[in-house]
Amino acid sequence: MQFIKQNIHDVILCQSAVFQDERGFFFESYKKSTFSDAGISEEFIQDNYSKSKQGVLRGLHYQIRNPQGKLIRVVAGEIFDVAVDLRQSSLTFGKWVGVHLSAENKDMLWVPAGFAHGFYTLSPWAEIIYKVTEYYAPQWERIIRWDDPTIGVSWPILHAQEPVLSAKDRGGKMLSDAELY
Repeated sequence: MQFIKQNIHDVILCQSAVFQDERGFFFESYKKSTFSDAGISEEFIQDNYSKSKQGVLRGLHYQIRNPQGKLIRVVAGEIFDVAVDLRQSSLTFGKWVGVHLSAENKDMLWVPAGFAHGFYTLSPWAEIIYKVTEYYAPQWERIIRWDDPTIGVSWPILHAQEPVLSAKDRGGKMLSDAELY
């Protein structure tokens, strides 16, 4: 497995060694010792599964208390996955990283606690599984607007159409008004 630090070094693209032949493929998606050796030693306590149709944008979500680290992987389709650094003491505060994750490339993204996370669905459907380091705590969930110009995420919006957002995501705050770490 390869671990590739992104522009924000705490965010890591994880690329598995895939063994493929005419029968199909096999790869290890998670092995505690391998991830620990790469500096990702957090304990995962919950797995989540999400399915979204094309054009859906989820995020940018975070928990102000009990922040979650997330290991994101796509098992069907393709997404553009984004992490935004919300750690005020960080040199990369307010900066973002975005990667294409797909069932085809089998890449994963490690988003540590202290970041907001979101994704945009590029394929007709996408199914995402992710491991988290803390339980979901709705009372501590916060949302940053996906289109906050101070962050400036370059979302690959299809056909120049507004993304499909939940009511909760439409009510997200600007970074300047948000509770931060």
